Amino acid sequence: MAPPLEHGEHISGTTRRSLLAGVAALGALGAAGCSRVATASTTGGGELLDRLRAAGVVRLGIAGEIPFGYIDKNGDLTGEAPELAKVVFKRLGVDRVQPVPTEFGSLIPGLNSQQFDVVAAGMYVTPERCEQVIFADPDYQMLDSFIVRKGNPKGLHNYKDVVAKKAKFATGTGYAEIGYAVEAGYKESDILIVPDQVAGLNAVEAGRVDVFAGTALTTREVVKKSAKAEATKAFTPTVDGKPHIDGGAFAFRRTETNLRDAFNAELRKLKKSGELLRVLKPFGFTQAEMTDLTAKELCGG
Repeated sequence: MAPPLEHGEHISGTTRRSLLAGVAALGALGAAGCSRVATASTTGGGELLDRLRAAGVVRLGIAGEIPFGYIDKNGDLTGEAPELAKVVFKRLGVDRVQPVPTEFGSLIPGLNSQQFDVVAAGMYVTPERCEQVIFADPDYQMLDSFIVRKGNPKGLHNYKDVVAKKAKFATGTGYAEIGYAVEAGYKESDILIVPDQVAGLNAVEAGRVDVFAGTALTTREVVKKSAKAEATKAFTPTVDGKPHIDGGAFAFRRTETNLRDAFNAELRKLKKSGELLRVLKPFGFTQAEMTDLTAKELCGG
């Protein structure tokens, strides 16, 4: 949602990129969703929005990640991105959304091969991805946080602390946090790589590591029922010597600037009114995750 990295090629819910078991319940729908959509116009900003209005449905590419976009235990589509999509597309005159489950790494190829209309998976905006798709402005920003033992006995608040105090460090498979730790001076071969934040919590509680790094949202949520661990205050990692904040957004085919611009216009209204936070709050998002970052900034200009 910041990366393969933590929702960048990254963040997770399952293996950070694998589908939830609940997706199996939508087998028939998933198969139907894999049929191709009409080829986008390559001139004038695209005509997809008009076609979606006529059809009354928009196909959303999702990757089975809690809390970004997934099928719940009742077989219903939910998550921060699908729920936001329902609100925005209804305002744009498209009444229904239809999920097309796929793996995270297949989202951009699936979008560009017409398998669905938009990526609604909380995908981090990165310069590399901006060469393949166009993004709406981010609907959330994400900082990092640590899972540590209660009381944070080693006083670990950022990656520099982890290095300076020679803490045993863990993070998830493919997480952006691997790169953040290495940039701070941690030896990559010394990092314990675990499947996800639940495994990270278990490693901290068992004393196998001193700290697990993830997004502020995932660490905050996973420690709620822990008697042995807590999440540290969110902080900004450093990339190339500069503070770095990730932002997640909807992705569109490069030809569909009209749809992207219309989506952005409604997103701005939701941000201004405060309704965006209301939509995202049930999935663990707080005011700290609200953002005025733009896709242009995150794309590198």
